[in-house]
Amino acid sequence: MAKLIAIGNQKGGVAKTTTCLSLGACLAELRKSVLLIDLDPQANLTLSLGFQPGALRRTVSDAILHSATLVSISRETGVMGLDVAPANTGLAAVDKVLYRCRDYEGYLKEALQEMDRDLYDYVLIDCPPSFGPLTLNALTASELLIIPTQAEYYAERTLQNVFELLRLVRKRTNSRLRHRLLVTLYDRRNKICQTTLVQLRSTFPELLFDTIIEIDTKLRESPAVGQPITIYQPKTRGARQYRALAKELMRDEG
Repeated sequence: MAKLIAIGNQKGGVAKTTTCLSLGACLAELRKSVLLIDLDPQANLTLSLGFQPGALRRTVSDAILHSATLVSISRETGVMGLDVAPANTGLAAVDKVLYRCRDYEGYLKEALQEMDRDLYDYVLIDCPPSFGPLTLNALTASELLIIPTQAEYYAERTLQNVFELLRLVRKRTNSRLRHRLLVTLYDRRNKICQTTLVQLRSTFPELLFDTIIEIDTKLRESPAVGQPITIYQPKTRGARQYRALAKELMRDEG
């Protein structure tokens, strides 16, 4: 049965999409079947896999609004075992439409329930950097939220906003939702990063992944060529660290 994992943070620029793409590719490299769901109207995940959002006839919007199934709109990527449910800018309109629908938080969950849960080992959902209907759909459908966060001065304050949303979701739509923290864009030469990492480990010892994702220019470049880091530069530090994250996730999630 597929493990359903959302990847999100209220703050943009924390390597959310990079984490979804790279982690998914590393899981596929470990012979797991993976579906990536692009739930961000910016469609950066879709672009990062070499698809042109404007040219897509069917997207995740159709699956959410139940005019198509997730299987029918999903696309194979250039990575064996890795599929994507793509997005385009039309997803922004879906975000507004959902507000007028009853029990709108469960639309993605319903679409996933219509899919054979044995079709994939993992479903990773790339959330938009906002707390709107699309994010609520992702959190209602998921078992785990991975929160990428930088080791910076205001990290804990930003995380409190995410935790407040989690409390709301657990109360209203998904009592089983768990969360983990992933430090990204870490600069080991920066003293503030070092100090903040120590604070995060002290404050959230049970939530923080052991794996740290450091700054790597190749990670920034890989979406531009439409390839995950495992294909673009498989021997780089970023590739090694995301492989370590995939193994840690598999071990911890059983």
